[in-house]
Amino acid sequence: MSDAETADSEPVDVEGTGSDEDAYMGRREKRREDAALLTGRAEYTDDHEPPGTVHLAFVRSEHGHADLEGIDASAAEAMDGVLGVYTWADVDASPSPGRLPLSGLDPDVPAHPILATDRVRYHGQPIAAVVAEDRYRARDAVDAVEIEYEPREAVVDPRAATDPDAPQLFEAASDNVATAAEMGDADTTDEAFSAADRTVEIDLENNRLIPSALEPRAAVAEFDADDGFTVTMTSQSPHGHRRKLAHTLGVREGEIRVVSPRVGGGFGHKGHHHPGEAMAAWCARELERPVKWTATRSGNYLEGAHGRDHRTTAELAVDDDGSIRGVRAETVANVGGYGLGGGARMPVRYGRLLSSQYAIDAIHCETRAVFTNTAPIHSYRGAGRPEAIYVTERLIDIAADELGMDPVELRRRNLLEPDEFPYETPVGATYDSGDYEPAMEKALEAIGYDEYRDRPEFRPGETNAPDDDGLVRGVGVANYVESTAGGFESGLVRALPDGDVEVYAGTHSHGQGHETTYAQLVADALEVPLERIHVSEGDTAAIPTGTGTFGSRSTLVGGNAVVESAEKVLAKARQIAAAELGVDPERVEYEDGTFTVLEGDETVSFAEVADVAYGWNTPDGLEPGLEATTFYESEGAAYTFGTHACIVAVDPDTGDVEIERYVAVDDCGERVNPLIVDGQVHGGVAQGIGQALYEAVAYDEDGTLLTDSMDDYGVPRAADVPPIETDATVTPSPLNDLGVKGIGEAGTIAAPPAAVNAVCDAIGVDHVDMPLTGERVWRAIASEQKE
Repeated sequence: MSDAETADSEPVDVEGTGSDEDAYMGRREKRREDAALLTGRAEYTDDHEPPGTVHLAFVRSEHGHADLEGIDASAAEAMDGVLGVYTWADVDASPSPGRLPLSGLDPDVPAHPILATDRVRYHGQPIAAVVAEDRYRARDAVDAVEIEYEPREAVVDPRAATDPDAPQLFEAASDNVATAAEMGDADTTDEAFSAADRTVEIDLENNRLIPSALEPRAAVAEFDADDGFTVTMTSQSPHGHRRKLAHTLGVREGEIRVVSPRVGGGFGHKGHHHPGEAMAAWCARELERPVKWTATRSGNYLEGAHGRDHRTTAELAVDDDGSIRGVRAETVANVGGYGLGGGARMPVRYGRLLSSQYAIDAIHCETRAVFTNTAPIHSYRGAGRPEAIYVTERLIDIAADELGMDPVELRRRNLLEPDEFPYETPVGATYDSGDYEPAMEKALEAIGYDEYRDRPEFRPGETNAPDDDGLVRGVGVANYVESTAGGFESGLVRALPDGDVEVYAGTHSHGQGHETTYAQLVADALEVPLERIHVSEGDTAAIPTGTGTFGSRSTLVGGNAVVESAEKVLAKARQIAAAELGVDPERVEYEDGTFTVLEGDETVSFAEVADVAYGWNTPDGLEPGLEATTFYESEGAAYTFGTHACIVAVDPDTGDVEIERYVAVDDCGERVNPLIVDGQVHGGVAQGIGQALYEAVAYDEDGTLLTDSMDDYGVPRAADVPPIETDATVTPSPLNDLGVKGIGEAGTIAAPPAAVNAVCDAIGVDHVDMPLTGERVWRAIASEQKE
């Protein structure tokens, strides 16, 4: 954390955007959540253990692809403390459909079963469920279940999976293609390429990642014949999970209550429906006892949704003066062994951001999403935006080298101008607002870009000369846009009789700081002290409905929803105050929690009005109570943008890479709490650096996951993440009254291309695939030296 992140709360002023000293908007308020989190008083799902709780564990497939010839659970069932061992036959004989909901695919492609049917399609797929009195006996019983397999040939590479001779996972998915789509106009793009002075091409891999939240997925399911299910679980979308659980269990949504307490990180994979939560609920009904399931770290790695995993060939057409004419991309994206929710549709939309910050008249993108014998893939922090921006930002650096032009100058010549917004790209995205050059110039100045390029050690197009310490250094820059928000969100604001205010939102925080941000917004709207605002999320019984937290959407839709509800509450409070003061509402002004008669001395406080609202003498025509609910729907996506830059040092003898400086300049519109914005940028950059330098999922040719623990999967440690210098510009979104945009995924979008551009600049090569391990970088240097 930077010093700025630990500073006392204070108003800020960025790029001329003024801040009212009395307003909470723009203050660096410390997060209200943190005291409970840091002292261990916060309750997570695994802390919840109702009386009589029993424990669930899974027997998982040892093969990437195999037929199930037999399951012998007799030894496990005979063990002391084991209450049941269940297979697909038991689920199939129950009233539950037993499959996770699936969207966007051929209806003949089967959805993911909560327990394997007659065939397993990835290593770690759940085959049987064991329930025992405690988690240790459950795990012992898992080892006692004997599975007879008939192995099948596996395929793990998505490009290889499209070969007609490759093993087929589903009859309804010819050549293993789950879905395919194209964006942009092929003919226009072909013409742009024909007319261009030059073209450059790249073949790259966007490496597969595993979400590694501090808290693994978990659920505690309770069942009552009269009240239905209560499922306490880790969730980014409690109402979404209620709907998906209802589908899998074959019950009405009203029969399920989902409660999501504190959530220790999500990054996408806690927004999806998985076998664990569904099976816990199924077993709770079967046994009529509370059933707890907490994923092990290795179980989460085996069966939790993975992310990314694209193979892309892309081209950029450019004239000698640096004008970009067009971009073409062809991508094969991995879906895994089953479609998971809408995960198979996600890759075919990634091309919408290939334009990045640039005026590119012609873009054409073809994408195929492909089944393989690997864990299912769904959204991982960024969900398509990092993949698209990585393609474009890598192409621009390669094109600059081809032209003999500074890569920043090539970017500068093609930036969209502020008066071009709203701007519709050739692939259908409509950018709401932007002013790209000031953010880029801030980043360049902060990193010392010009000074770096003037160093005698800098040698464009070849390996830079070593510094006195023997290391070669490089600088990388990446511009980005991030589409944020979408859909609707609910927000309820209720004033209590004593003037305290309760806020309920359909989003759910898993590190974003909603309890602080929403309180700041409502405190401003009602002009009441921050400490009188109490924010709640995560209980489908308390909140009308909601969409959830993902895609950097919460402040844009959730924030606007609670503000609109607060404004409705204030409007009703004004009517009550007017009645109390004996004047028309138009004659009442409101400031700092007090209603005052214009040109008079009579006053009534907000708390006094709230007390009247719940009394026996509510003014005529007004219902008792003082609350309002809003279902806010965004007018469209708001596009955050920015520039990240970093300097790396590479050891030419070993290929080891160290990021020495990292600068992030982001523009997410108006910033409710810059401290929380900085925190989100820090977290995203750390994950982006993880992808660039350390993280990659590895399967062997039989579909066995080789990186099934933190011993093998390279999550960056604290020492691996450099200090992150943050700054901002402010370009409000015209699509919402708050002028806000999202920020949660910016770092994961910008950091990978910035880091790869820097390493390629240092060692003088066109491209090295992520992660930039010492061996890969060393081999790239050796190859360059041979040439």
